[in-house]
Amino acid sequence: MIKYDRDGLFPAIISDYQTQEVLMLGYMNAISYGKSCATGQTWFYSRSRQELWHKGATSGHYQNIKSMHFDCDHDTLLVCVEQVGGIACHTGTRSCFFNEVEFDGDGTKNRSEQEQMTTKVNVLTDLMVAIEHRKKRPQGDSYTNYLLSEGIDKIGKKIAEEAMEVVLAAKNKDEIEIINEASDLLYHLMVLLANSGVSYGCVEEELQMRTAKIGNLKIKNVKGAL
Repeated sequence: MIKYDRDGLFPAIISDYQTQEVLMLGYMNAISYGKSCATGQTWFYSRSRQELWHKGATSGHYQNIKSMHFDCDHDTLLVCVEQVGGIACHTGTRSCFFNEVEFDGDGTKNRSEQEQMTTKVNVLTDLMVAIEHRKKRPQGDSYTNYLLSEGIDKIGKKIAEEAMEVVLAAKNKDEIEIINEASDLLYHLMVLLANSGVSYGCVEEELQMRTAKIGNLKIKNVKGAL
């Protein structure tokens, strides 16, 4: 028998059925659980909106259920899924669990350089979320909305201008100007992605696949390798 909390809900942990990577945590009630079982895709109950929601109905990132298991107390559900599009988080990342917590369990900080960069890299995800928010909720004085309303020609022109300014700053060996112009370039690239309906998470996944090829001595002159 399922054990619900006092609000009639129970947590559902969603993981990738092949890698066992934890993708997200959602809450289900009796109805959403029933729909999940009946349709073979995940349904949840939004505590903030007080309504049912079908994962992927808006984004297209559906979760096809492969197996479900309750824990020993029957109050938490583990759902193993095939994640359509490879993105589970609304921020555009594969997993919702990307904010690592630092701790000194044994008196030392045992984190790799790549792990230390994770939080910093996520600023691009935050930027994309902000741009998507502006796209959905336009404001009259928003530069982002101005670019989106002008379309690809205006955005493309700005990207070309900013790219040239980055190169000029580099030729002038002006570090501060390089930082400023590179920031402008990245921002306008993100606006282009939003305008084109392309998730930053997809770009990030492509970069991760290319990065994974580095160091593999058997791969030589393979298209896509960094």
